[in-house]
This record gives sequence, C-alpha cells and structure tokens, in this order.
Amino acid sequence: MSTIPAELRYTKDHEYVKSTAEGDVVAIGITDYAQGELGDIVYVELPKVGATYGPHDVFGTVEAVKAVSELFMPVAGEVIEVNGRLDGEPALINNDPYGDGWMIKVRLAPGGDEGLMTADAYRAQLGE
Repeated sequence: MSTIPAELRYTKDHEYVKSTAEGDVVAIGITDYAQGELGDIVYVELPKVGATYGPHDVFGTVEAVKAVSELFMPVAGEVIEVNGRLDGEPALINNDPYGDGWMIKVRLAPGGDEGLMTADAYRAQLGE
C-alpha cells in the first residue's frame, strides 16, 4: 500500500500539492504510488524559476529505469523555486517523495488550486 499523507492534496495524475508556511506557495511532487510504479528514478527535467503554468500543463519529465513520464501541473501559478538537489540525487524522489523529493514550489494564481483531491478521494481512486 502507498503512503498517502492526509494533509496533502492530490491529482488523478499522481502529483501532490503540499502547503507551506507562506500561504500562497505550495510544494509539488509525485506521490509515493507514482514513484513506486516508475521504479528507480535516474533523471528529472524541471522548469526554470519564473515559468507560469495552468492546471494540467506539462511542467517537466521524470525518467526511470522502466519509463519516461510527463509531469502535469496540479495548480495554476508561477514557479518560484526548483529543488536543485534532484539534479545530482534524483533518487530522493524514490526515497522521500513527500519530503526531500519535492520538485518545485509554486506561487498560486487566485483560485489556482481548485479541483484537487483529498487523501481519501485519492486513496479511493487507487483502490486502496
């Protein structure tokens, strides 16, 4: 069974959104389920700071031994920080997807976080 923290919000595409101390900024990454399905992650391509996206826009890719997958933006907003550690340590996503394996931080556009699932709804989607 995958780890699905109750305090996070989720997308059907297996990205999570984590609130930060700065109210309009969220951290984004892929879920424990997603990293488990991908297998050992060997490379991550992420956007540059300042890039803006709408919900469901492709914001990068993750390359694993088994496959390459696109990353879909779960919210609307502007990238304000990229996890630089992932350049040299992409396995952080496998080892700690909800902690050190976060990918980007985004300043939300007004109403930019609508349509996200609760942990219970995401768990139901996975059939867990």
